[in-house]
Amino acid sequence: MRIAIAWYGAEGQSSYRYFHERGDDVTIVTPEVSSQFPLPEGAKAIVGEHAFDHLSDFDVVVRSAALRPDRIVTNGKIWSATNEFFARCPAPIIGVTGTKGKGTTSSFVASILREAGKAVQLVGNIGVPPLDVLSLLQPDDIVVFELSSFQLWDLQKSPHTAVVLMIEPDHLDVHKDMAEYIAAKSGIVKHQTAQDTVISHPLNRYSEEIARQSPGRRMHFADSGEHEVYIRDGAFYRDEQRICGTDAMQLTGDFNLENACAAIAASLEYIDDFAAIERGLRRFTGLPHRLKLVREVNGVGWYDDSIATTPGSAIAALQSFAGKNIVILLGGSDKGADYTPIVQEAQRVGAIVVAIGHTGETIAKLCQSQHVRVIREAGMMPEVVRAAAEIAQPDGVVILSPASASFDQYKSYSDRGDQFVAAVEGIATHGTN
Repeated sequence: MRIAIAWYGAEGQSSYRYFHERGDDVTIVTPEVSSQFPLPEGAKAIVGEHAFDHLSDFDVVVRSAALRPDRIVTNGKIWSATNEFFARCPAPIIGVTGTKGKGTTSSFVASILREAGKAVQLVGNIGVPPLDVLSLLQPDDIVVFELSSFQLWDLQKSPHTAVVLMIEPDHLDVHKDMAEYIAAKSGIVKHQTAQDTVISHPLNRYSEEIARQSPGRRMHFADSGEHEVYIRDGAFYRDEQRICGTDAMQLTGDFNLENACAAIAASLEYIDDFAAIERGLRRFTGLPHRLKLVREVNGVGWYDDSIATTPGSAIAALQSFAGKNIVILLGGSDKGADYTPIVQEAQRVGAIVVAIGHTGETIAKLCQSQHVRVIREAGMMPEVVRAAAEIAQPDGVVILSPASASFDQYKSYSDRGDQFVAAVEGIATHGTN
């Protein structure tokens, strides 16, 4: 079979390896090749600005997640690594989507199920290409799959258990509008059956809109209805059964309590072991760049929340430190978001904003209009951290929670976070000399 791998990055690399080892006639078709992902030796390739003009004669075009399906013109089938995995996976799949929290929730689920003795593969948007583990799976395993809108866009088979977290406007630089974004997210339930389950956020209208499209059993998390998982008196409950105290959780922020509720609800579809749930919550200490304490310097806590690429995520970070003196680093590359809500929240809690990156100019002007103290810093992380250190107050916090993507100055949100951590470690070292 003649297969084209459309776009060559981390997922394209995995797809090429999978289909090539399967014995297909594979060609890489990509506008550019990065030094991070060089072409395999001897691989067929079409490279250049108009590479996608040459897809018409392939039997299958395997698109990478960020490539819009409507950019592909072919006489063959448009496919993806996610579709290939769902079509051939022998194990049940728990799919998790949302604008924020999906990586943390997926990790909570995997941690809980592993503590219950299950063999679990955690794959998808969290960084493990699903096709890399497909050959390892057994029917009794469980797959936890973090799913972005790009992966769900043209999905043809939905997961057995779908978790739909809080959803807000995002990726509007790629999706035409919010309606298209929600339509893409809906792939997580669109092909469910009456035997499947969807777990949604009861107070988020977009989450509920998606859940209503499922013919399966509908549940809520962080809600006290029948069979739901919720919080009462400092503990997680299912119905009237106490599961464990919320102090089992090692992460900061009320939003992570909601993520834990969603994860517990999904896990209880496969286990009935409250002790394993408590152990799983305790074992998971957080993912990199998710509101993680870097360290304290001169009485100031420095937090890396570089994953926060939407205003809603940054608002959640601000709310996690209510009552403290807060400096928040806002800005980056533009995804079409409205920054008014995060600036208004900064005004409400009395935070000082350091406006950075490409969107920093817009954010700085909004801050001035809302009477929020703001410093505009267009430099890289060493300059940004120095600017924040000069205005941070003892017993306060500095949060990198940019509400923007990273691609104006950095390779990725993780690169941005790593550079922030390095800069903070630099001032910490300097401060102890």
